[in-house]
Amino acid sequence: MKKIFIKLVSFLFMIGALSSSAIAIDKLHFVVPGGAGGGWDGCARGTGEALVKSGLLESASFENMSGGGGGKALSWMIKTMPENTIMVQSTPIVLRSISRHSGYVSDSAASGVLSYKDVTPIAGIIGDFGALAVAADSPFQSFQDVVDAYKANPKSVKMAGGSTRGSMDHLIGALAFQSAGANPNDVVYIPYDGGGAALAGLLSGEGQILSTGFSEALAAGDQVRILGITANERSADAPSVPTLKEQGYDAYFVNWRGFFGPPNMNAADRYEIAKMLGDMQSTPEWEVVRKRNAYVNIYNPGFDFMGFLEKQTEEMTDLMKQLGVI
Repeated sequence: MKKIFIKLVSFLFMIGALSSSAIAIDKLHFVVPGGAGGGWDGCARGTGEALVKSGLLESASFENMSGGGGGKALSWMIKTMPENTIMVQSTPIVLRSISRHSGYVSDSAASGVLSYKDVTPIAGIIGDFGALAVAADSPFQSFQDVVDAYKANPKSVKMAGGSTRGSMDHLIGALAFQSAGANPNDVVYIPYDGGGAALAGLLSGEGQILSTGFSEALAAGDQVRILGITANERSADAPSVPTLKEQGYDAYFVNWRGFFGPPNMNAADRYEIAKMLGDMQSTPEWEVVRKRNAYVNIYNPGFDFMGFLEKQTEEMTDLMKQLGVI
């Protein structure tokens, strides 16, 4: 019955979209749940850039709405239900419901845990590997150097990340340290509000190592040295960056990023935006953005995206238990 229901809803969704084919979205407002310079920010602005330059969209605007590990923006989308507005998100929207983080919601009707089920999944578009980086002048030349320092004195290695404990940045670092035989819960993690703030913390010396997304580490340029990424093979877009695996650490993870609309979003709008994002990936303008950030194209629209999110909830729950985060 569940499969029949899903097929029926999907059929009605397509019919609604086709019957409203006259509707054309020519502008979009992108809500970024974190600060400037982070992975969400780069994905949203890069997507808007490619859509406008390729002619698929007339104009794009952006708004950074940081707070609550993404909870402030998520709550705002639910309460205001804005038109022609989409929110960039990634694995943390799944993690927040697992780790019971309720963000900035204060009214009783919307209190409790917010997740992807409270908004409208439109499409996942890219994958971004995790990265561990140090300041360019750091004495650490490899992840092995970090591991050696940690084993000599666990408190001497503080790991900075652009989100709360139990979030994506924390998990990437925890996975790497666990692969080195360390207890992930013993690693000192310093949470910052966004990737830009975490990078500033690293460069100021508050943290000795930065756990972040590969694209964010690349965007930092020569300010940092990337010690390893959570891929099985080196990226063709940044072949000089080593993987953790080639250094003997079995730590694989890829973080998706995609877009969500407000709850009860018009089916035709949802379909049109999803199609626009798919068409964008075959344009040369998008390839410039993708290559610059070493993204992996992953187009996962509509109900396929919802099914993926449900499956990832189960997988991430298992991983978080394994790492001792929950």
